[in-house]
Amino acid sequence: MASCAEPFVRRSLSLLSDEYLRKLTRSVAVVSDADVWWRPNEASNSIGNLLLHLRGNVTQWILGGVGRRPFRRTRPEEFSARSGAPAEKLLSDLTETVREACEIIASQTDDSLLERRQIQGYDVSVLEAVYHVVEHFSMHTGQIILMAKARSGSDLALWEPPTPTRT
Repeated sequence: MASCAEPFVRRSLSLLSDEYLRKLTRSVAVVSDADVWWRPNEASNSIGNLLLHLRGNVTQWILGGVGRRPFRRTRPEEFSARSGAPAEKLLSDLTETVREACEIIASQTDDSLLERRQIQGYDVSVLEAVYHVVEHFSMHTGQIILMAKARSGSDLALWEPPTPTRT
């Protein structure tokens, strides 16, 4: 039976480090630092909150949970912040966290993906933890894209046609 770890890991790394970070970078580039901390209402988060939250989630689930590294996360602060670091710093910190997480994800095997972890009160396999982070990152990336488009009135030109494959 063929290994499923290699294609799962490869796709997870591609989505996190290439696709989602590229979209976040383009989104943040078109808004001001004031727009990064703007909220549509008190029931919603700002782009800054979401960038802090993504970093916290990746830290807890991958660095701490899968990689078993020590970490510190204060989740409520990710959402309660009304101002903070400029967009460039938030994105740089998130990029570094994703880079560290990708090292951990890249080291996974068929056997290690089935190992169990206790993360944020959940009993999950390593595969489930990685899958959670990838889908969670995707959801919040979409929210950030929507807010960046709304604040800037810009087409972010995020879609790129697939590269033709040769047969």
